[in-house]
Amino acid sequence: MMASMIAGSYSYSLTDPPGSSVLVAAVSWLEGTLLGTVATTVAVIAIASIGLMMLTGRMNLRHGIVVVLGCFILFGARSIVAGLRADDGAQTDAYAYQPAPAPPPPAIPQPPPANPDPYAGAAMPAR
Repeated sequence: MMASMIAGSYSYSLTDPPGSSVLVAAVSWLEGTLLGTVATTVAVIAIASIGLMMLTGRMNLRHGIVVVLGCFILFGARSIVAGLRADDGAQTDAYAYQPAPAPPPPAIPQPPPANPDPYAGAAMPAR
């Protein structure tokens, strides 16, 4: 009885294979380490020291900008990815195939009036 309950309570799927929780925990720990308080403090100190070195002329401006841009990309990766994923749906719809609109139906010509001169009988006295 107990063996059937244990065997029936587990259901494996391709999206959540056994042992994946260990991988998720490891990636979460790595993300917390790379984007945590310690990493933020190290990045602030690095940007401050590079800025000071650029002001005194001991570092090339191009290398300093690369380091500062790398810090912005590292700490802004989550919002960058969220922006790209939110824009992804709009981009696929914009480039989807849309058939050309149907041409308008041809205009039906109106027959000319029976008497083209509206003033033809105005000068004649009434009888």
